[in-house]
Amino acid sequence: MVEQLTFTKENQERIQAVENSFGPLGRPLSQPGRVLIGEGRLMKLCRRGPQPKVFFLFNDVLVYGSIILNRRLHKKQQIIPLEDVQLEDLEDSVSMRNQWLIRTPRKSFYVSASSYEEKRAWMEHMEECKSRLLQSSGRMPGSAFAVTWIPDQASAICMRCSDRFSLTQRRHHCRKCGFVICGACSKKRAVIAHIHPTKCVRVCNMCHSSLSVTEAENQETCRVRGDSTGKMGSDGDEVEGSSEEEEAEEQMEDLNPGRWM
Repeated sequence: MVEQLTFTKENQERIQAVENSFGPLGRPLSQPGRVLIGEGRLMKLCRRGPQPKVFFLFNDVLVYGSIILNRRLHKKQQIIPLEDVQLEDLEDSVSMRNQWLIRTPRKSFYVSASSYEEKRAWMEHMEECKSRLLQSSGRMPGSAFAVTWIPDQASAICMRCSDRFSLTQRRHHCRKCGFVICGACSKKRAVIAHIHPTKCVRVCNMCHSSLSVTEAENQETCRVRGDSTGKMGSDGDEVEGSSEEEEAEEQMEDLNPGRWM
């Protein structure tokens, strides 16, 4: 009993420390039944290349953010429910060793650990926590996931019209296919339900056309049934805020091995 109370107190202190590290802009993390499983620094493949991020694995969510001061201050907090996560083991690449893919409905991205053992530990702990959550809730695993963005440096030209990028011709990303595209090829906006159920996000012209056909079919089906559907639009519609990859390049730091509680 004493050991259990001691563990509960230590766990609460650890969670509070993680919450405090994100400052006033971070969302609260302390919840009844939540346990901090482990933490560590992983390399996350962003649109400008691999960048170090701090990751915290809880028994129900995965939290990560950018590093300001190691183990003290972090920013751009992201919280991902583990029920919505799908993992895929990957072979080493030129830029990323010990990597794997984390898929979520709103965002999918590559991460890598400093060693194979650390990679296996992260993947096994995440899978175990997800399995327990699904078993206790009776839910089925999700099937809709966001595509991974192709990094900026992967293409010097627009992957739709082949126009060359420059200081004035900026790179953008289609949220439907993940291609690197120019401004002219990414003027359209559409609702992609698993990314955001109401807000319009940037898509390329080709994906917008395919989504329009699907939307028209859904509208016809719902007209017969008397239901309502989502919306699609163009430049004047509401646009989802920029993701962390679209902001200024962040500070790079050395890798440290993860720590498991």
